Amino acid sequence: MAEAIAQTATPATETAPAATTGHDAAAPANTGHEAAPAGATDAHGATTSTEAGHGSGVFPPFDASSYPSQLLWLAITFGLFYVFLSKVVLPRIGGILEVRRDRIAHDLDTAARLKEDADAAVAAYEQELADARSKSNKIAQDARDAAKAEADAERRGVETALNGRLADAEARIASVRAAAMKDVGQIAEDTAATIVQSLVGKADKSAIASAVKSVRE
Repeated sequence: MAEAIAQTATPATETAPAATTGHDAAAPANTGHEAAPAGATDAHGATTSTEAGHGSGVFPPFDASSYPSQLLWLAITFGLFYVFLSKVVLPRIGGILEVRRDRIAHDLDTAARLKEDADAAVAAYEQELADARSKSNKIAQDARDAAKAEADAERRGVETALNGRLADAEARIASVRAAAMKDVGQIAEDTAATIVQSLVGKADKSAIASAVKSVRE
């Protein structure tokens, strides 16, 4: 931009001799003396314009003249960042992921082993429970059979005792009945003899005994 301003200021300097062409020979000298201030003025103007151009220039990152340096520093920064990632960050992340993967695998193996142990324990418990149930059923059945056999034995013993007592009672009843019947016959004969004697005055005991016996039969 400074070169453009300098090129713009150069024609203004060259126009001074054209304006003084119609004067005498001393005019070029005066023109040279006058051109110096014009040049100084132009130089000051160029300087002022350059300073103004620098003061109102494009934002440095958007300046096309700084693209190569920006690209160079971008490549350097990216390379350093890539080296930092590949040498420091990524190995640590990989180590953390490896540790987590190993821990998860170990936890899964532990969980699978515990599940197998739990399944085995449940199977053993169910087997023991089934054995205990079968044993309890067998014990209960044996107890019922033993109680039934004992009850049957006691019932038979009681029946035998009752039968014996009943036979004894029947025998006693029969003996008592026989004795009673014998006494009844004698009583009947005596009673009949007394009645006949009171009515007739004389009684035949043999006849009365045969009559009572025939009545009893």
